[in-house]
Amino acid sequence: MKICVAGAYGAFGTKHLDALSAIEGVTVSAVMGPTQSKIYALAAERGIGFASTSLEACIARQDVDAVVLATPTQMHADQSIACMKAGKPVLIEIPMADSLQDSQRICDVQKATGTLAMAGQVRRFNPSHQWIRNKIDADELKIQQMDVQTFFFRRSNMNAKGEPRSWTDHLLWHHACHTVDLFQYQTGEVVSECYGLQGPKHPVLGIAMDMSIGMKTPSGAICSLSLSFNNDGPLGTFFRYICDNGTYIARYDDLFDGRENQIDLSNVAVSDNGIELIDREFLAAIQEGREPNGSVHDTLNAMRTLDRIEKSFDF
Repeated sequence: MKICVAGAYGAFGTKHLDALSAIEGVTVSAVMGPTQSKIYALAAERGIGFASTSLEACIARQDVDAVVLATPTQMHADQSIACMKAGKPVLIEIPMADSLQDSQRICDVQKATGTLAMAGQVRRFNPSHQWIRNKIDADELKIQQMDVQTFFFRRSNMNAKGEPRSWTDHLLWHHACHTVDLFQYQTGEVVSECYGLQGPKHPVLGIAMDMSIGMKTPSGAICSLSLSFNNDGPLGTFFRYICDNGTYIARYDDLFDGRENQIDLSNVAVSDNGIELIDREFLAAIQEGREPNGSVHDTLNAMRTLDRIEKSFDF
């Protein structure tokens, strides 16, 4: 299978290039990025046959079977729709869009074209969260509460590689999207109650730098999520699962019990890299002609919940 990675030299485009290189039978045949010198240099460095600043040029090629879209969030809706209309299955890096309206547009076009479209909800695939999900499916765990912290120190417009970028990230539509989807996925419910509080907006970036979110499912599980771009300390996202049968702490692809004993995840999946695992699911769904775990329709409820939380900021 031949893949185009769009946004290839960005922080997550690079992660996808590395992940795809670990999957047998996959070739990255094209890369796209907005700066010609950078995308040509990346293609030369990695031995990729075609590079362009135009996504349209990439998806028009016969040697592109599918697209991994790791471009700025604000471009996701229009670019993923272009891919689907060209008959190219698309994996859209999180979030699939930064509004419910654009997320619904994506789902409508997927339904109309029948072209596979998957949202990049990587937390579903991190081995740490898969281990929890397996225990839930085996009726060995029930979530009573999730306490989640998403902390960064990002007072200027920088990406995860520490490089300047041209677009603005968002605590709600990007970083909270991970947890909102994961909470609903792990509990198997759409939240019945939700609210959000946000601090002052940055005078230059125009986004809230601190945020607090609360959610509750119909069965009574609750989730508390704290997010900040002002945290000058340990960085990342840390998930505490408080369950009826134990407490567990997930840090990306690692898992610990409540007493900080590390849990062996070696038999959970074929890789310990969540990005590789989500790419594997995308490719397998294409090959098997099925809906992927994390299809745009499957994750639309997360976008609906984010929209409800955003509206609650005004009250």
